[in-house]
Amino acid sequence: MRVSVPRETAAGERRVALVPDVVARLTKGGLEVVVEPGAGAAAHHSDDEYREAGAKVEEGAGLAGDLVAKVQPPSIDEVSKLREGAVLVGFLQPFTSPDLVRALAQRRVTALAMEAIPRITRAQTMDALSSQATVAGYQAALIAARELPRFFPMLTTAAGTIRPAKVLVLGAGVAGLQAIATARRLGAIVFGYDVRAAVREQIESLGARFLEIDLGIEDAEAQGGYARPLTEEEEARQRQLLADAIAGVDCVISTAAVPGRRAPLLIIEDAVERMPAGSVIVDLAAETGGNCELTKAGETVEAHGVKVIGPVNLPASMPDHASQLYARNLQALIELITEDGQLALDFDDEIVAGCCITHDGEVVNERVRQAIGAPAS
Repeated sequence: MRVSVPRETAAGERRVALVPDVVARLTKGGLEVVVEPGAGAAAHHSDDEYREAGAKVEEGAGLAGDLVAKVQPPSIDEVSKLREGAVLVGFLQPFTSPDLVRALAQRRVTALAMEAIPRITRAQTMDALSSQATVAGYQAALIAARELPRFFPMLTTAAGTIRPAKVLVLGAGVAGLQAIATARRLGAIVFGYDVRAAVREQIESLGARFLEIDLGIEDAEAQGGYARPLTEEEEARQRQLLADAIAGVDCVISTAAVPGRRAPLLIIEDAVERMPAGSVIVDLAAETGGNCELTKAGETVEAHGVKVIGPVNLPASMPDHASQLYARNLQALIELITEDGQLALDFDDEIVAGCCITHDGEVVNERVRQAIGAPAS
């Protein structure tokens, strides 16, 4: 079976789906790998490295494989270049891309979405959302430290002692925990907040303090470890109580996002106005509407003396390690769906069934069908 790796065409994308180290492992497993020239250049992998790893480097072959490995969703034009019946693996944004999903189904592509990998123990090595969130959380803390016009750590100098910055991280998923860990390494006093009581121990294990606010509920953890949606009353109370906490910190890093839905609103304008002048908010949920009322995706907004930063696609800003982690996630999935160098899709496997969006001309994922209004198969 031929696995192909195209150059990514999305604006600002510097990652590559497979790195040479992973290519070598796949070729040893009996797969043929073909890489489009320059596919790994932005992640600092030359064509010669791919050749040495056992891949072929061929112009125009990136979308021609039996299995096509991508990072970003393909354009509609790229879908038309996929072989009918091919397997496509990558981030596909299926809940918000109805035209793409329908085009994949019409092309009879078997589309496997990395963001739909079930969060079960057996699938941890394939969890690309978590691997890329690690990069985003790390980068978010660095952005906050760079943009804050004050030191993060406590400094004792001949001119006196400078107090450490106070950082509040909203959401203690993978990105939030990495942001907490990085801000702590930089010397800040860090607080972490989450509606799930179970993450308190994780926050405190990183040397941060768990921010407690009284929502009138014991816990808001749902099945699978995600936070359940709050009621309107709970959301309003949360925003008001968070505003009181935000008023006393120098930086807020917000990471609360729900796959396929708008990000929850956590930071109202009143909270921003009450922050000290020069403070910074880094909103990692900018691409899905933002956790802050003032966030604009891809922009930095200055309001009430506060910078509200809405970065997009942060993992692409660290393409070397982001690509390495993502490629290992892909390797684990490819090894699951192949045997002796041939495709061996098992739709009774909960991982395959969970991440498969289209197959044999139909939209087969029930949640995606409901989201885009596709007819039942």
